[in-house]
Amino acid sequence: MEKNNRTIVNAWCMYDWANSVHALVIVSSIFPVYFSATAHGASGTSDIDFLGFQIKSSVLFSYTVSTAFLITALLVPLCTAIADITGKKKRFMQFFCYTGALSCMLLYFFTKDTLIPSVFLFGLSLIGWAGSIVFYDSYLPDIATEDKYDHYSARGFSLGYLGSVLLLLFNLSMILAPQFYGITNKAIPARISFFTVGVWWILFAQIPFHYLPDGDSVKRKSGSWIFNGFKELRKVFDRLKEQPYLAKFLTAFFIYTMGLRTVMYVATIFGATELKLPSQSLIITVLLIQLVGIAGSYTFAWLSGIIGNIYALMTGVVVWIGICAGAYYTTEAMEFYIVACAVGMVMGGMQSLSRSTYSKLIPENVTDTASYFSFYDVTEKIAIVIGTFIYGGVEHLTGSMRNSILALLVIFVCGLILLSRIPSRKVYHFQLDRNQN
Repeated sequence: MEKNNRTIVNAWCMYDWANSVHALVIVSSIFPVYFSATAHGASGTSDIDFLGFQIKSSVLFSYTVSTAFLITALLVPLCTAIADITGKKKRFMQFFCYTGALSCMLLYFFTKDTLIPSVFLFGLSLIGWAGSIVFYDSYLPDIATEDKYDHYSARGFSLGYLGSVLLLLFNLSMILAPQFYGITNKAIPARISFFTVGVWWILFAQIPFHYLPDGDSVKRKSGSWIFNGFKELRKVFDRLKEQPYLAKFLTAFFIYTMGLRTVMYVATIFGATELKLPSQSLIITVLLIQLVGIAGSYTFAWLSGIIGNIYALMTGVVVWIGICAGAYYTTEAMEFYIVACAVGMVMGGMQSLSRSTYSKLIPENVTDTASYFSFYDVTEKIAIVIGTFIYGGVEHLTGSMRNSILALLVIFVCGLILLSRIPSRKVYHFQLDRNQN
């Protein structure tokens, strides 16, 4: 495939435009607020009866995220193995995309009476989103040269921020002015928002689905597809012994992603439950995060060009440590907004730079990029499972989300220490050039 082809690269970036509405509307803004307002026990408390267990609604939200990503981590090796054998990488990307989008559309029927099936639909939407991202990410080394990874990755995240903001603005207009649309039931605008996410996701995903190739098939290996999938992960794991920098990066990535992605999934619940902020304020805050995030993605791509990827990532982790410290002491709405702006600056930038850094560290002679990105995404999903489980578990045991934030702060500190063990390519080449001169 021709690399750096403008049409193919732009089509690839459009999947960020298509799927990011799920991350914004379902994960970060409208759905968590609606969930917090709807998931109540018979007495009106936050403790609800879920499958015979009494559990706080915020803890249930965290555990649902953990379970969904655990299932994804188990599914990904099987799917990438079949994709490698059949050369149908795009087909699996489509399958997960449509699964997630249809689950979002069915969340239109989420009411107090349909809480249990709606929780399962929420989990299924996460599986669909996360599964499709595995195959989406694996296209980056196929369509671009290494010197373009940071730029194209940042472009994708920026398009995702922009597209999701446009849909959120439309949904927000329904929530704030339902009478303009002839809506009298106050719960309907939020439920329509869930439906529009599915429609938007499917509609714009057709652009990358049209232009991206299926992928190259490889000779079928002996044994079952299931075991071959996990064998591929084991093969990548064994190769890490020969690639110490890649191994060190994945270890650091695993740790700081626990904190980063957990914040992404629980920030709105924290504002709604701990700070008692009104729904409109929370949604507008998330909108602000998205707008700041566009600048953040390009800022980190620019920063990596000056000081190198590793030092740019370390800078981001330091900011995350400050965010956790600030959030722990946050009691007022304005303080929450300031913390949210800081989150926006580092959220997308860190994710974008992590993806491109990993792409750079993959050996150039590797052809089975789906297997490498399967390993990357399984690492990320397990990190999310552990991070959200720790967050929910600490709150469950102590009764306070603020203690959960302290746990995240410790996680980020560990991530910073691990990143500091990796030499930056930028500094290495600078020193090499200076010695030669």
